[in-house]
Amino acid sequence: MALYATAASVLAGVESRRGSIKGLVYASSFQNVKQLYALVCETQRYSAVLDAVIASAGLLRAEKKLRPHLAKVLVYELLLGKGFRGGGGRWKPLLDRHQARLKAELARLKVQRRVSRNEDLLQVGSRPGTASQVPRFVRVNTLKTSLDDAVDYFKRQGFSYQGRASRCFLLDPLLPELLVFPAQTDLHDHPLYRAGHLILQDKASCLPAALLAPPPGAHVIDACAAPGNKTSHLAALLKNQGKIFAFDLDAGRLASMATLLARAGVSCCELAEEDFLAVSPSDQRYRRVQYILLDPSCSGSGMPARQLEEPGAGTPSKARLQALAGFQQRALRHALTFPSLQRLVYSTCSLCQEENEDVVCDALQQNPGTFRLAPVLPSWPHRGLGTFPGAEHCLRASPETTLTGGFFVAVLERVEVPSSVPQAEAAPEPTPSAAPRSKRRRQAVAPGAQPRTQPRTQQKGKR
Repeated sequence: MALYATAASVLAGVESRRGSIKGLVYASSFQNVKQLYALVCETQRYSAVLDAVIASAGLLRAEKKLRPHLAKVLVYELLLGKGFRGGGGRWKPLLDRHQARLKAELARLKVQRRVSRNEDLLQVGSRPGTASQVPRFVRVNTLKTSLDDAVDYFKRQGFSYQGRASRCFLLDPLLPELLVFPAQTDLHDHPLYRAGHLILQDKASCLPAALLAPPPGAHVIDACAAPGNKTSHLAALLKNQGKIFAFDLDAGRLASMATLLARAGVSCCELAEEDFLAVSPSDQRYRRVQYILLDPSCSGSGMPARQLEEPGAGTPSKARLQALAGFQQRALRHALTFPSLQRLVYSTCSLCQEENEDVVCDALQQNPGTFRLAPVLPSWPHRGLGTFPGAEHCLRASPETTLTGGFFVAVLERVEVPSSVPQAEAAPEPTPSAAPRSKRRRQAVAPGAQPRTQPRTQQKGKR
């Protein structure tokens, strides 16, 4: 199957440092990127275990044409995964010849290490910890269905609403349309997900759009938009009324985003492969933009999956942090120059002060008296680091404190409404790098969106 061959190729690329798992997955031609990404991440997580089992079973000696990375993917699928998908093609008969020996070697390894579960074979640094207990959050896509209909559907499937069984779910008490399932619940093959009725999105990742809170009819910029979950959330809040200008520079991720938005029923979004820093705030197309969501490239130090695929990602080097923070500062300063801007959300999936509080403090110092940090979600338990006055208005998230992924969110609002913007259009209260290079702009347009043809320049893409 193409899935296993592609997964093996991605693993080989990661080990030879040609890129990260996520980057290589998106660069591949395999259509189901979520399935591929999950398979590669899990195979990588059990890499040492798989190497030991394959060596003890003598698999590569017996099958001399079987390449090591492909063998690792296939043995993971046989012993630890969901079994061969789609029948396994020509690989299933090959592995079947060695199945008994491979299973025996896995059992022997457990006896040697005095463990009973597969996950107990992992080294301490790779074992699921607090992050593995983060619930599965599922946002109901109100462009295609309603919260009540989604709840009724899961009840009919045998899920217990607000129960304590393994197949149970409840409503998030803070964010509307967010369902909460037990950790490790896999809904990637669920018919509602495949139809775009559900978006698998962490609770912390839902905060930026929810706090931006653009009303239907508003014009919004999503400055670094791919892979598109936040963009689809914005469209749901707008009820597909108004306009979203979404920018990103990774062509592969932008194409995947167009597919995601189409599946989600988004029709108010214009996608552009463009450098946000090169977008002119004085361009008449953006004269009505009062809302900007800026979720720029970051170290990803708050993402357990990023730490898995890129060892050391949890503790990025000082040089890398400085480079990322420099880009983030430029992007935030630029966003605040849009003349009609009323409200902006800055967010990262980083835990590092340099990418979070320091970037926000720099922006406020560059715009004294023009923008302020909006006090949001006073009940949220994890606040910004007290590095400057008002930093407590920022939000932080982590598996330990909020049972979510690691995240940072700051909401900036204009202190006074510009004279060019009618008072009636003022923002409402919310509900709960390298130097640019010239490049001809390409575009991917969601259904109903209008293509754009002006030339643009390029900046470093988002994670």
